[in-house]
Amino acid sequence: MSVNLQTPIDYLKGVGPNRADLLRSELGIHTYQDLINLFPNRYIDRTKYYAINQLQRNNAEVQVIGVLTGFREVAQKRGKRLVADFKDESGMMELVWFRGQKWIRESLKIGQPYVAFGRANLYNGKFSMPHPELELQSEHEKNLRSAMQAIYPSTEKLTNKGITNRVITKVMQQLFLETKGQFFETLSHSILGELKLMSKSDALFNIHFPKSSDLLSRAQFRLKFEELFYIQLQLILKNLIHKSKIKGFKFEKVGDYFNTFYREHLPFELTNAQKRVLKEIRADFGSNAQMNRLLQGDVGSGKTIVAFMSMLMGLDNGFQCCLMAPTEILSVQHYNGLSELCNKLNISISILTGSSKTLERKIIHENLENGSLQILIGTHALLEDKVKFKNLGLAIIDEQHRFGVAQRSKLWKKNSSPPHIMVMTATPIPRTLAMSVYGDLDISVIDELPAGRKPIKTVHRYDKNRLNVFRFMKDEIAKGRQVYVVYPLIQESEKMDYKDLMDGYESISREFPLPQYQISIVHGKMKASDKDYEMQRFAKGQTQIMVATTVIEVGVNVPNASVMVIESAERFGLSQLHQLRGRVGRGAEQSYCILMTSHKLSNDSKTRLETMVRSHDGFEIAEVDLKLRGPGDVMGTQQSGVLNLRIADIVKDKSILDQARFMAKNTLKIDPSLALPENKAILSTYRQMAKYKNIWNYIS
Repeated sequence: MSVNLQTPIDYLKGVGPNRADLLRSELGIHTYQDLINLFPNRYIDRTKYYAINQLQRNNAEVQVIGVLTGFREVAQKRGKRLVADFKDESGMMELVWFRGQKWIRESLKIGQPYVAFGRANLYNGKFSMPHPELELQSEHEKNLRSAMQAIYPSTEKLTNKGITNRVITKVMQQLFLETKGQFFETLSHSILGELKLMSKSDALFNIHFPKSSDLLSRAQFRLKFEELFYIQLQLILKNLIHKSKIKGFKFEKVGDYFNTFYREHLPFELTNAQKRVLKEIRADFGSNAQMNRLLQGDVGSGKTIVAFMSMLMGLDNGFQCCLMAPTEILSVQHYNGLSELCNKLNISISILTGSSKTLERKIIHENLENGSLQILIGTHALLEDKVKFKNLGLAIIDEQHRFGVAQRSKLWKKNSSPPHIMVMTATPIPRTLAMSVYGDLDISVIDELPAGRKPIKTVHRYDKNRLNVFRFMKDEIAKGRQVYVVYPLIQESEKMDYKDLMDGYESISREFPLPQYQISIVHGKMKASDKDYEMQRFAKGQTQIMVATTVIEVGVNVPNASVMVIESAERFGLSQLHQLRGRVGRGAEQSYCILMTSHKLSNDSKTRLETMVRSHDGFEIAEVDLKLRGPGDVMGTQQSGVLNLRIADIVKDKSILDQARFMAKNTLKIDPSLALPENKAILSTYRQMAKYKNIWNYIS
């Protein structure tokens, strides 16, 4: 093919330097390739024309053929608007422009038939069309390339500078003329044949200039499949390369530590899900490859005990283990829970956080290096260069989404060969997202709760029911239980009329007075030591109510707390609400979550609250969250770049994603290095992407 798609967009006829600058800054279009991948947002049927007396009050985009009969300027609060009378045999409507009047007036011809395209609004009994696209009927008939007109993404700046949808369509037509509509095929014949996919050239033509809705949907399927196929191919390849290149420590045996714990000290019967996950981990340890596993499980599903038993396998083989958590509170909690179990087995365990004293640090550093310290729990402090292990065999990271990739790789370097890595998360990640973002990790899921756990009863209450809620809190406290009350803000924000933490604290103090009731307060602006003091008072049962901001979202384990009241619940995301709810229900008693809101609720807020009341399944909740917020927000900034998709949507195109993953796996199973002639197109496309790093900018 003679045209190089990496040619800068400036060289395309009809673009030029000024338009090129705007296309670069506004839409990220640098090359011919970027332009061809500017996929339309939607399509309009341009085969249908309306008579003026057929127009409806539905604000839809329509096409009308008529004649301009005159112009006038009308004064308004700021400046003037230009109004033209537009007439056909059935009636009259107005065309209106609020800017660019001089240029528009000079370019239009009275008495000539035009096609006007835009949104028709009914105002004072008359239809008008603001800023219509106008084209002489004679030109329109020459130009019409397809029955369905593509509407491209745009910005206000582009529209203001005259780069309308029509301009982008013309530039796109020019690109197809220059390339003769011939594009390299990127998939193998066997994939094209098996899935009955149209060719790349046909798909690109029909996505931009579809002749029918059937051809359009076939083109969309082909291009979505291709995009998801290459993402899956990269992730699976990364995983295969990782396993073949990065040798792991082989844990040959399951020995005394594991067996003694399993037989004599296991606090409860493992669920089938926990047993299955332990088998998966054990298989990793027994292979020669380094483990890279994501362990997902809802709050309270028993991930920590699985992590501990994995560490015991490491210790049985003479290795040290560490567990890193995102906050000091969570680290302390892990340490307290695990040191109880370690004491029974004579295992040495320590904790290292930002507030560890110098002397403690010195002892920890020495014992790590001489190998006498077997398990180290801590925060980011574990990543410091001074922290050196004698032989770290397993590193576990809790709440993975709080750590970046760079921090994860620092743990790798804590040994001559990288340790096995397990990342845990209590934020259930929908399967589609997990496949697309963590596809290079092996994934284990604990999808059942331990026996004897009662589901938490969740209710939604409005502010006017507050006195009933207070009464309920008093009844629970009278039974010896404890209560969390969580607020979204620390200080009153003028813009948002939400109950602020201090206000809430005062009203709760009035309702629950001393000495009968004791209240703790915790928020992000307190010193770590003050926070810990308040947390400890609550954990020991010295206070009955904990008033807090979301600092307790990850972490505190108080089995006696049975009520979680979430104020202004409409301000929290679904996964956050689910995490907060998981702070109660950790004991044998029935627990409750009360979602408090004002009466003003958006549709999304209603959906979130209804989902919380209806479901306890973290994965179902995560799917709803994904639909409401989109993948970028759910993953947080660190991973959202991974899913910078141009045409596919991992929520709506889940079935295509499954097919793409299956095909990518199959292709690599038969031909791991893509060396067969059959896969030549796939290999060259893959290399091209790695070279130009356009939307696949995360290939390492």
